[in-house]
Amino acid sequence: GLLERCDGELQHLISDAATMQLIRWTDGGFGMAAHNYDGDMLTDQIAQVHRSPGFITSNLVGKADDGRLIKEFEASHGTVTDLWLAHLAGKETSLNPLGLVEAMIGAMQHAAALDAETNPDDSAKQDVKDKVFNYTTTLRTAIHNTFRYGQGTRDMAGPTGYTTEQFIDKVAWRTHRYLAAQVDPEGELPGTFEPPQRFSPGYEVDHEAIEKLFQKYDIDGNGKIDFDEFTKMLVGMGVVPLMNQDGKEPDV
Repeated sequence: GLLERCDGELQHLISDAATMQLIRWTDGGFGMAAHNYDGDMLTDQIAQVHRSPGFITSNLVGKADDGRLIKEFEASHGTVTDLWLAHLAGKETSLNPLGLVEAMIGAMQHAAALDAETNPDDSAKQDVKDKVFNYTTTLRTAIHNTFRYGQGTRDMAGPTGYTTEQFIDKVAWRTHRYLAAQVDPEGELPGTFEPPQRFSPGYEVDHEAIEKLFQKYDIDGNGKIDFDEFTKMLVGMGVVPLMNQDGKEPDV
């Protein structure tokens, strides 16, 4: 398990020493068991070290008298008051919900597993558990892939990232598509159409002009722009990368 991946090494650290180690151990490969407050502090730090507090959960694990595990899940960042107030004021926000969604997934899976374990002979309970795990696993894949494809919120994707609502729409579309493929790999179910692309403020896209530009450089009219056509387009727009013609090393 965990100790095997850490060469069997177990260190006892006070919280201030742990905060310093987290700055050094940025490649991962370790685990920490901590009390509630220390765990809150350390998970916040580890999330910020890796760019954003929005993508990590904080999980509490204990054991009941009968031996069953007790688990509680929350987003590591806690209440995001500034973005909530901005939302109430009608302002645009770009909240990364990954930590919150992961906490909800953990809670749903734990609740379903406990219910099934308590009722081992109830086939309906087992069926519910299977459905909950399938849905939550699919949702996790969809939200992770949305970030991987560069369609994340601005804390991860930069100033051109999605707003809160845009991101949720994209994850919902991807989740429905994945679930539809499980039911009918060859077909499409209602609700799987991709939401219209919405761009960041300041980008009023002229779709008609883009269509004309595409048709101009789609020379063979096949609805695609191949490498040669793409090169001609870049030349025509004056943005084609040029080779260094003087033989000198570039300054940057």
